[in-house]
Amino acid sequence: MESVQATKQRFGIIGNDQALNRAIEKAIQVAPTDISVLVTGESGVGKESIPKIIHSLSHRKHGKYIAVNCGAIPEGTIDSELFGHEKGAFTGATQNRSGYFEVADGGTIFLDEVGELPLTTQVRLLRVLENGEFIKVGSSKVQKTNVRIVAATNVEMFEAIKKEKFREDLYYRLSTVEINLPPLRERKDDIHLLFRKFASDFALKYKMPAIKLDEEGVKMLLKYRWAGNIRQLRNVAEQVSVLEQERMITSETLHSYLPNQGSNLPAVINDKKKESDFSNEREILYKVLFDMKSDLNDLKKLTLELMRNGNNDEVKNDNESLIQKIYGDSEEQEQYEEELEEQMEVLQIPEKSNPSPQEDKYAFAEEIQEEETLSLQDKELELIKKSLERHSGKRKAAADELGISERTLYRKIKQYDL
Repeated sequence: MESVQATKQRFGIIGNDQALNRAIEKAIQVAPTDISVLVTGESGVGKESIPKIIHSLSHRKHGKYIAVNCGAIPEGTIDSELFGHEKGAFTGATQNRSGYFEVADGGTIFLDEVGELPLTTQVRLLRVLENGEFIKVGSSKVQKTNVRIVAATNVEMFEAIKKEKFREDLYYRLSTVEINLPPLRERKDDIHLLFRKFASDFALKYKMPAIKLDEEGVKMLLKYRWAGNIRQLRNVAEQVSVLEQERMITSETLHSYLPNQGSNLPAVINDKKKESDFSNEREILYKVLFDMKSDLNDLKKLTLELMRNGNNDEVKNDNESLIQKIYGDSEEQEQYEEELEEQMEVLQIPEKSNPSPQEDKYAFAEEIQEEETLSLQDKELELIKKSLERHSGKRKAAADELGISERTLYRKIKQYDL
């Protein structure tokens, strides 16, 4: 069995943190098996290194290794990407296509950001994990595949399961072995090591002397909360290497390259807060609209009774609480009665008339329901069109403004044929 140190040298992993070493050790131990592995950790901690270690040390090392970013593939095409499709399965499917699970037969598939998979795709993935079977889009033929699945996510899985965004049974199939990579802020002794390695790499790349930090600069480097983890540290090292003339970097200089230093909070928290605030506002708006819709339905029922029942006084007495709820007392109610009389005159409905046939009532109710449904669809279509026009057809920006995911917007665009 290959040692942890040898593996780190082989894959260019820098650091001596105990939690990091334990994660690599677990990867080495499970590599010879076909056990499914779930790699967890914050964005930017280097989760993509673990599946490479597992594949290279397994009996599948001569087979294909395919890495798939599940969050980057639109919801409407992800099933086709993973499982393939038959010619004519959908618009644009001009020929048969093999999916990743067919191509990687005998090898390893790395599903990055697996927490972003749509629920329908999760069902297909569960079938592959359980018996190695899948069906191409547009086909009825069951196909077999023999792949090792390693998945990774920065999503809190139990929270996603609680919100019904991820299947609990799929989580337990994926996480037969779970490997967690610690965030950079918990690897204090490794931060300066990584910075010096990046500084050396960029000096070689750009043919210039390597930058160094003074004593205060090192202290600031260690105190900073690295929200973007190793990816952010690498970007800072590259910026300083390219932009600064002086090769000895002080704490003041370094400070100008470190965002959110004052709040000491990762940017992702602020984003989630904004998204949460927008969601709360949207929920309140929906509640108001549904309350209005309920009142409108009650009003329509009352108006129908008043127009079709000869004894208006009796109907008004029976529905006094409803009239009071909608129109209030005294003057507002009198105004309502005047408007009702005008409406009856316009419709040429006599004050006392026999109830219409039962089928007319049903037709009237159907007309009301159809009108409301079309109205809601029209509003949704109008909002989507306006948002797309405002952002020049950019789906991501439009989805952010509407408060929905890009996949949901993509589905709506297809639904309304925009």
